[in-house]
Amino acid sequence: MFVVLRVLPGDPAKMLLPEGAPQSAVDELNRHLGLREPLHVQYAIFIRSVFRGDFGQSFQYRAPALRVVTERLAATAQLALAAMFLTGAVGVSLGIVAAVRRGTRYDVASTLFAVLGQSLPNFWLGIMLILLFGVALRWLPTSGFESWRHLILPAVTLAAFPTALVARLTRSSMLEILGRDYIRTGRAKGLAERAVVLRHALRNAAVPVLTVLGLQVGTLLGGAVITESVFAWPGMGKLVVDAIFFRDFPVVQTVLIFSATIFVLINLLVDLLYTVIDPRIRYS
Repeated sequence: MFVVLRVLPGDPAKMLLPEGAPQSAVDELNRHLGLREPLHVQYAIFIRSVFRGDFGQSFQYRAPALRVVTERLAATAQLALAAMFLTGAVGVSLGIVAAVRRGTRYDVASTLFAVLGQSLPNFWLGIMLILLFGVALRWLPTSGFESWRHLILPAVTLAAFPTALVARLTRSSMLEILGRDYIRTGRAKGLAERAVVLRHALRNAAVPVLTVLGLQVGTLLGGAVITESVFAWPGMGKLVVDAIFFRDFPVVQTVLIFSATIFVLINLLVDLLYTVIDPRIRYS
């Protein structure tokens, strides 16, 4: 990404200076930003600074890039957590109902929702929700970050694809588990259907679902770019779009490093949770 950002067309100095600024001013600003050094020298300086905890100064905001990113983290985290809650609650519930009532209208409706959720583009779904609930019905605000009501539409938009994915995976995993011998044995012993489904079947079907949920957290953090742009949500996604437009290299690099770190840590946590869900899994 360090290389890709620097080979893209566009000069950061020209983006920052007023239109019509002389070439001498452009060259001087590029020297001040360290962009006249050879690429390998710039990279060495960047790596050395990162190990010291210095991610550079934002070209656009004239402030430390790490501070600029962390100021937007709360908005993105709130949006991602709300979308993740919808993904887990709605996706798992739909998958369970579809598996338990296989072949019924509930199964068909769940499958239809899953197909639509994975097919509709985020930007189109967001615009349709804005037109329906924001413009036509005037029930919900369509942009900004002020109250929980502003969170509903972007969270639903962001959660649509992962919810559909989790619903389909939960259904397939539950169908496989519900056909096992120990499930039939539990029913033969007179266990309540709720206990069979939730305590025995769901727990054993949860490992692949948990894996996908862990991956979706990273996807939600990265995929929030389009959703935040549609709803003018002041998070890291919109920040990185603006930073790319202004060729603000330090901010883009900081967002990427920050997102990758969160992604790795969450997936490490998911791997550790396997041992809690399935006692047969042990890490030596």
